[in-house]
Amino acid sequence: MNTTMHAAVLESARTIKIQSRPTPDVKPGMVLLRVRRAGICGSDLHYFEHGACGAFVPTRPFILGHEFAAEVAALGEGVNTVQVGARVTANPARACGVCEYCKSGRPNLCRHTIMLGSASTTPPTDGAFAEFVTVRADQCHVLPPGMDDATAAMLEPFAVALHAVKRAETVSGKRVLVTGGGPIGLLVAMTARMFGAAPVALSDILASRRETALKLGADVGLNPTDPHLAEIVRERVGDGFDVVFEASGAKAALRQAFNLVRPGGTIVQIGTLGTEDIPLPANQLMVREINLIGSMRYGNVFDEAIRLVQAGRIDLRPLISGVLPLTEAVEAMRLAGDKNNALKVQLEIS
Repeated sequence: MNTTMHAAVLESARTIKIQSRPTPDVKPGMVLLRVRRAGICGSDLHYFEHGACGAFVPTRPFILGHEFAAEVAALGEGVNTVQVGARVTANPARACGVCEYCKSGRPNLCRHTIMLGSASTTPPTDGAFAEFVTVRADQCHVLPPGMDDATAAMLEPFAVALHAVKRAETVSGKRVLVTGGGPIGLLVAMTARMFGAAPVALSDILASRRETALKLGADVGLNPTDPHLAEIVRERVGDGFDVVFEASGAKAALRQAFNLVRPGGTIVQIGTLGTEDIPLPANQLMVREINLIGSMRYGNVFDEAIRLVQAGRIDLRPLISGVLPLTEAVEAMRLAGDKNNALKVQLEIS
């Protein structure tokens, strides 16, 4: 195996260079993965466009990427849960496994999580925009025969959507609104529909994304800036939606959710809102008994996500709008940042 690899390294805002880096060492309990396909996430775009993602400011150049499909290339000492040559995806969030949250089945809340392709640690943790990456063995999820790399690299964002819908408990027969028509919002709408929500509406300021939502099975596309929005919602769902999934990360969208959810309804916050405090109508929360719930990453849904895709319950491929080689990582970032024309852009690694 080569001792060096090619990687797309973020050096500063809008500067990514293809570099030769040492192939990661395989420590005990770890697995070396040969990355085949990797998707560009909104957080990757934040790092690329601004040199940081919220409060996470990198202290050195590092490798982005955390949603990917790969092949097991080598095993660290003591690993017997996967085999060399197995095709896998990985949960990119490595929880500690021993804290109160991990032991109670909520590893997504672990305060010691190490996230691939993230400056949430110091120094930053390198990610999957490279020929090889290492993860702990229990982060690997073996793919079923026949699942292609493009679909497999979509499992991580699908897991975000699946966990969010499960946070609302049941959505079967519920009137659902998703705010934000990016990849996560679209996946939430598709997932809610898969679980029986009716109707499913999606709101976005971009007409192109509302049109995409309708093509992917949403019943209604709403413009959040429409002055007649309240009337349109009242005509369709009466007092409001049973569940609102806020996937845009826009402060205005969260505030509007309180006006569009029905009394006794639920708002699930998925989009990252930044670090500032946001004024909210707390009195509405009390008087109308609104449930405000957070949804963080994935919980333990990766295997369920794989089964649902394998069973044909959901098709992730329509969200892929472009595939470029690793050597064109900068162009791929620019394409992914074009909200009018792109949803999920992936890198072909090896």
